[in-house]
Amino acid sequence: MTPEFIVELRRHVGHAELWLIGVTVIVVRGEADAEEVLLVRRADDGRWTPVTGIVDPGEEPDVAGVREVLEETALAAEMTSLLAVQTTRKIEYPNGDRARFLDHAFLARVTGDGAGSTGAAAGAGAGAGIGAGAGDAAEPHPADGENTEVAWVPLADVPPMGARFDRAVELAIAARRGAAGGTGYPGRVLFGVEERKR
Repeated sequence: MTPEFIVELRRHVGHAELWLIGVTVIVVRGEADAEEVLLVRRADDGRWTPVTGIVDPGEEPDVAGVREVLEETALAAEMTSLLAVQTTRKIEYPNGDRARFLDHAFLARVTGDGAGSTGAAAGAGAGAGIGAGAGDAAEPHPADGENTEVAWVPLADVPPMGARFDRAVELAIAARRGAAGGTGYPGRVLFGVEERKR
């Protein structure tokens, strides 16, 4: 759902381009080489994407990521790594609204089903830290009307979602495998200027 502060802004500026702060959350579960990525099918245009959202005024981006995962999928999650900070291209929504985002892409893991369950049943919690999580058995569902479907998609079956989202998934898998393999993710965040040089 569109945040109330955006609705209020739109009353004054109409469809004019807004500069907003956003989050993209790449939620991953499963062991290396068998990972699944949490994707949502957007109600407005039918595309599959990671969980995304707008940071509310005064809200920290990682807190916004936790909130967006819960609101869109009914899963509790924690952000484990900041993957990238970059400016998006201009986005025009089906209703004519235009915006650009300073986007923060995070890797996250599920900690439960949003109702307090940690997913301890069904063998969840076999790993710790950035690998398998206590919430790996939790199942998502569309929770706020922004999406028509939510699914765990095997990494090999993730559809093309556009360069920004595809790159965020690549970064998330690399970060997760590096940390789980003991090599440690170097904590290097991809900045937009570096991505534009690729």
